[in-house]
Amino acid sequence: MRQAKVVMVTLALLVLVAVAAQAEMYVEAYAGGNFAASSANSASAFFPTFAPPSPGVYSNPGKIDPAFQGGLKIGTWFVKEGFMGFNYPEWMKYLGFFLDFSYHRLNFVNNFGLLVAPGGPYRMHNKTEGAVATLAFMFAARYGFFPDSEVPFGRLQPYVAVGPAIMFSWQNPSVAFDAGARIDPDSKSSIDLALAAEAGFRWMALKNVSLDVSFKYRFTQPSYAYYHAQSSGIIQNDYFLKPDYHFFSFQVGAAYHF
Repeated sequence: MRQAKVVMVTLALLVLVAVAAQAEMYVEAYAGGNFAASSANSASAFFPTFAPPSPGVYSNPGKIDPAFQGGLKIGTWFVKEGFMGFNYPEWMKYLGFFLDFSYHRLNFVNNFGLLVAPGGPYRMHNKTEGAVATLAFMFAARYGFFPDSEVPFGRLQPYVAVGPAIMFSWQNPSVAFDAGARIDPDSKSSIDLALAAEAGFRWMALKNVSLDVSFKYRFTQPSYAYYHAQSSGIIQNDYFLKPDYHFFSFQVGAAYHF
């Protein structure tokens, strides 16, 4: 918990520095598709009512459905032409910072898995439904092509960005055994630090309006803790779902600069 607080304070200070140094600011709305690599969707379980209490291990391919994604960026480039017009060093016009908030569904398709536990192994059919919201703190660099009097830096601006992110996700799993039993625990959430990277092209259609096309990657390793008990109380188990998330997304957006 203390480490998380230190990270949050550090990120807040970085945001304050960027806001204090605001120059050419912009607000952008974007939409696109999110695609995830198959995750090693492993889980560990513990059965305290067994004699003796026994562990179990479960795994499946972890295939994730594609999803629609929407988001919002608020950012700045350090140039004199923008808002407040500070007298930055010439080299700073290539640098910038932006906050990136995005949201999309996060559903695992129906997967076949194997539970290795007392009396087993057992074949299982597993699916989960959930979503993920990400707030990324992105440090960016760009270059300009086709400058003119209206856009001195250049109308075409390829850029790259990288930074830490906070990812809030939740999952509601449903597990069915070949023998007919089911496990339907409550939804659980996880808040995790993540890595985000992005590359794209921005076209300044007007002095204050731009169009953006980009590709984004995010990675994190969440952990969801669940508890399940049969109505009789004879079988109880605690288990932890620990997937690896590799998210790839393609998005288009429009921004207003001021």
